[in-house]
Formats: sequence, C-alpha cells, structure tokens
Amino acid sequence: MNPFTFIQPKDVDAVLAALAAPGARPIAGGTNLLDLIKEGVMRPSGLVDINPVASAGLDVIEEDGDGLRLGALARNADTASAPLVRERYPLLSAAILAGASPQLRNMATNGGNLLQRTRCVYFYDVGTPCNKREPGTGCPARAGINRQLAILGTSEQCIATHPSDMCVALRALDATVHVRAASGGRQIPFADFHRLPGDRPDVDSVLQPGELITHIVLPDARRFAQRFEYIKVRDRLSYAFALVSVAAALDVAADGTIRAARIALGGVAHKPWRVEAAEDLLAGQRATESAFARTADRILQGARGYGQNDFKIPLARNAIIQALTRALQKGEQR
Repeated sequence: MNPFTFIQPKDVDAVLAALAAPGARPIAGGTNLLDLIKEGVMRPSGLVDINPVASAGLDVIEEDGDGLRLGALARNADTASAPLVRERYPLLSAAILAGASPQLRNMATNGGNLLQRTRCVYFYDVGTPCNKREPGTGCPARAGINRQLAILGTSEQCIATHPSDMCVALRALDATVHVRAASGGRQIPFADFHRLPGDRPDVDSVLQPGELITHIVLPDARRFAQRFEYIKVRDRLSYAFALVSVAAALDVAADGTIRAARIALGGVAHKPWRVEAAEDLLAGQRATESAFARTADRILQGARGYGQNDFKIPLARNAIIQALTRALQKGEQR
C-alpha cells in the first residue's frame, strides 16, 4: 500500500479545503475505496475522513418540500429502513436491500454508493491492461471474461458496468445530486451524474476534483408507491452483483390504463440505464404482456453482447416484462 495522509476535518469548509489538494479523496464507510487502495487500483495522496461532519446535515433523511432529502452520510441500512422511504419510495428501499450484505449496508453511505467503481475483473487485476484503470492500455474484457459486463452504451475502450442497486432506483425516481466545492455548490440531475465510457472510461461521473456530494433529493413519487418491483438477477442469492437488475414502477388509472411508467436497468451499462422514450410507449395503454414486451424491446434497442454475456439480452428482456407484470399485480393485491 502506498503512503497517504489521513485527516479528520471538523467542519464542511475544512473538508472542502482539504479535498482541493491534488489526489485527495473523501472517505466515509470505505466499503469500496479501501479495497481499491489495498489492491493498488487507486492510490490517493490523502484521505479526508468526512464522518466527523455528519451532524452538519449530511446524515439526515427528511422531507424536502413535497420530496425527500437523503444525506450523503446517511447509511444505506438507515435509508432503506427509514419510514419516509418505506412509505413513499418503497422501490428505493427494495433496491438498497437487494445490494451487498447487512454488514456492508450498515457501513456504506448514500454518497459512497454513487461513487462505487466497476467490478470488472481486469479493472481489479493490476497485472492486466485496463483502459478504465490505466487509459490507453487496452480492454481485454471485450474478448475475455465478460459474463458480468455491459451490453448497452459500450465503447471500443470499455465495456464495464456500474455495480450499484441503489442508483438504479434513484435513476428511475428522477433524483438530483447536490454537491459542494470551496467555490460553491451545484445540482446535477441523476441522469447526467454517471458517464458512459466513450474514450474516457477512467472517468465515472461528472463530479469534479474537490467536489463533495452533500445530499440527494427525490421529487414526490407517491403515485409510484403502490405498483413497483425491483428484480435482481444474480449468480447466487447471497451477496452478488447483478447480472441484470430492473427497477419498475407504474401509475395506473382506475380503469386499468397506464398513466406513467418508470423503468431503469442495472448491470447492463456503465451507468444506470433508462430510456424515457420506451416508458412513453406505455402511457395511455392497457397493461398487457405484449405492451410490456414492446417496451422491453425499445429499452434494449442497440444492445450488443461480447460472447460470454450474450445471454444478458434475452435475460434483460424477460426481467423487464416480469418486473412490470409484478408491479401491476402488486397494486391489484392492495
């Protein structure tokens, strides 16, 4: 392990000043960053422990107008079990509980969840080339071990996937990420927060050096709280990343007509994947399997496998149809 400095600032301004130093990284739960450091994948010059500033409002879970504010330092387990989340955003609660283990959810924070890095085996193996870890060295995953990797939004440089479950639900629910830097703050729509790999697969998000995620805001989504489903398909039930995951929610009128739909996928791209044009196909339609199938085909338009992961295309199609069907049935059972 390379040497690094470790500091624990006492207020947010001091955190932001410390993060402005080249190579400095924030750390809270450390459930992914510490592994990356120990494997030699990331080599920060300094770690800025942000846990001491949690009481400055960074750990709250509270109403924000008609929506919800999730502090960046609130733990994943606390977020999933918060009454406001379970009542108004059950899709988010279900997605968080599908991820990791109880021990990890007790440590992992909301902000850290957004900044998880890919689990591509070549990214973690510093003895192999990887454009995401070291740009310009190549992507052996394209013709190698790619069972877990992307089928949508890939580039010649990278076919890595984003590993989060929580982020799939946040994408479906139109979250906004709030960040601060020493120079001020800004808001980033969740759709724009994570990047596709393009020719810079080493850059995961639009978060700039020196910026700190302070909180996430969700708009009022109570119309999607009755008919929702989170499906996670994985190689084993315990503690595995998604081969494919689907966050689905429906707003259905009394006559059975779909007023609006939300569908986001995980495990298939470099970022949580959502196609709003496909959701529009369901608006005003009766909820039928054929309508769900047409929507799935639109979402997966342009999907491409790389050999070992070819199976993900039909798997994702079936998972989308199943998630929408279960969401519809869940509402009928209430």
